[in-house]
Amino acid sequence: MCPNSASTACRWDGSPRATRPRRPLRVAATSPSRLLRTGQSSRCRVCGNHIDFYQRADQRPIALHPAELAVAHVPASCRWHLSCGIAHPHGDGSAWCRIPHAVLCPSRTPTVRLTNHVQEMRRELGVRSRRLIDSGAFTPSTPPAPAADSARSARPVVQLLLGRYLADRPIEDIRCVAQTRHRHRCPLPVLTPGTPKGVWKLLPAGPRRGQLALPTGLMAFYDLSRLPYGEQLRWRTQHCPAHAAAPNAADLALAGWQVFDPLLHAAHIHTRLPHDPGGQA
Repeated sequence: MCPNSASTACRWDGSPRATRPRRPLRVAATSPSRLLRTGQSSRCRVCGNHIDFYQRADQRPIALHPAELAVAHVPASCRWHLSCGIAHPHGDGSAWCRIPHAVLCPSRTPTVRLTNHVQEMRRELGVRSRRLIDSGAFTPSTPPAPAADSARSARPVVQLLLGRYLADRPIEDIRCVAQTRHRHRCPLPVLTPGTPKGVWKLLPAGPRRGQLALPTGLMAFYDLSRLPYGEQLRWRTQHCPAHAAAPNAADLALAGWQVFDPLLHAAHIHTRLPHDPGGQA
């Protein structure tokens, strides 16, 4: 007599087992941002509340509150809407909108007049932030002290792709933002052995048209402009060589570049070349 063994596709009572195939996360080729949805969510470093990062039309990131709010409860200057993954600073004609987290952050002073509903949300986020701090689940971060000119630059200015960008960390600490096969962020740095390196140079600060001239004439730049276009694009997208060669690789974090403004970023201007292992002085 043969044993009556149930099939793996059925439950113990013989009913069919509904199995859904796992679908991997993919980024459409026409997407303006290759950042995955899982990589856009984070916590505010000041208050610890959840935020969603989106890119603006000028490729600068902005932190928005995860939930949508009614347009009637949000001041007109604080209304944002999303279109194809890009955040735009105005309403889209619907009854709902998004609001920047900077307006709701309880650790920041609002610069606009808020409605009663927004003020109540600020109080709720303040209570939640206090609970996270008291329970030890969150510790507010403090801004690092600016580095001296003779030391390595904590936030160097990089010149590439006919533009100048302010990095969020030292050159050798810039990490790849792509996703690995195990769905973790790539641990490799952008500056890897065997790839062309930049050169530290003293170049004119060069204010933009319409800006006032700076008192200093020369400042330190990490120059990547002499590298091939593919290498400069790899630095701009903040990918290691392996993920730069993979066109279907998605990102798990935003690139840490900001368009350099000599007036807004005057604290990061250094007039002497740093002793940085990331390049040659």
